[in-house]
Amino acid sequence: MPSPNVVETARLILRPPTEADRDAWVRLHRDPRTYWHAPHAMSQTDDDAAAFLERTLAHWDEHGFGLWLAQDKVTREVVGVCGLKDVEGAFLNLYYRLVFVGLGHGLGREMSRASAAHALEFLPALPVRALVKEVNTPSVRTALGTGFERVGTKVLHDDLPDEPPSTVFESPRAEAVKAFDASTREQVLDLWVRTNDAGGSVGFLPGAALDRVDAALRAHEDSMAAGSTVAVLLRSAADDRVLGTSFLVQGSNPLLDHTRTVYRVMTDPDRRGQNLGRLLMAATHRVARESGVEILSLGVRSGSGLSRFYASCGYEESGRVLGAIRVAPGDERDDITLTRRLDDRTLTPDPRG
Repeated sequence: MPSPNVVETARLILRPPTEADRDAWVRLHRDPRTYWHAPHAMSQTDDDAAAFLERTLAHWDEHGFGLWLAQDKVTREVVGVCGLKDVEGAFLNLYYRLVFVGLGHGLGREMSRASAAHALEFLPALPVRALVKEVNTPSVRTALGTGFERVGTKVLHDDLPDEPPSTVFESPRAEAVKAFDASTREQVLDLWVRTNDAGGSVGFLPGAALDRVDAALRAHEDSMAAGSTVAVLLRSAADDRVLGTSFLVQGSNPLLDHTRTVYRVMTDPDRRGQNLGRLLMAATHRVARESGVEILSLGVRSGSGLSRFYASCGYEESGRVLGAIRVAPGDERDDITLTRRLDDRTLTPDPRG
């Protein structure tokens, strides 16, 4: 499946710009109120801003992706620009800019989170980075809230002589593995235990004994060794730590070879609210799609709030067993199956019943 050109978030439609957007693009890049942290970085003339649009359109033509124009879903007003640019095949640069009246409403985070997840799921497997001046504290918060980490600094070509370098923020990277080395296994086990104790729905209740979790992990490792399971890891760009993991499991029925079940989706509970769950799901989709998988399913328990999260990742409810999960006497939850197609087909029931 090729990278989709148009992406929707909770409040925005992200679409490729066109020549018809020239006036909106120029206004966006010529408003000094949004360049308070670096006035010299603003396009100095309308022609300069228009030339930036031309370069953006050329990038779309060459690479099949690039910067989106962000429109409000309700008003259809242009509220910003965001997306990824290929920088000489070395990394993908995350860019986002909002109209002045759009500042302070969380739109920058919404755009950047969608862009980072899109890159991890669909775009070339290059580091995804954002270059931000530390004085621009809103953009620093946006980068951190998108799941990025500080990995260094860089002097930009248009920096003033006495200007400090930009901080390089980088997104976690994805890795698919069929066996764990000792260090990775220890980190995955620790992550699983901490996720349990933080109340995550990953097969156990808080306080589960270490040996029980270890036995469950060994069962996944046995399945990996047998070739029916792949582990998807989300690793820190700063120090290679395991920040998240999921397991893609193939069933034994050959009629279901085009499907996989996703188990044990878990991310570092100490970094909740930093987009790691969305990035892990994007990585999981990428690994599955590259293996020729067309349909993914996973299970959640009712009352956990997870159905809303997975709906934001494209999943739909496809089954429910009422009261199947007993978390405590008198507290029974529904076992909900959620499903997503990874190809360009719509998930629809068979009319034959």
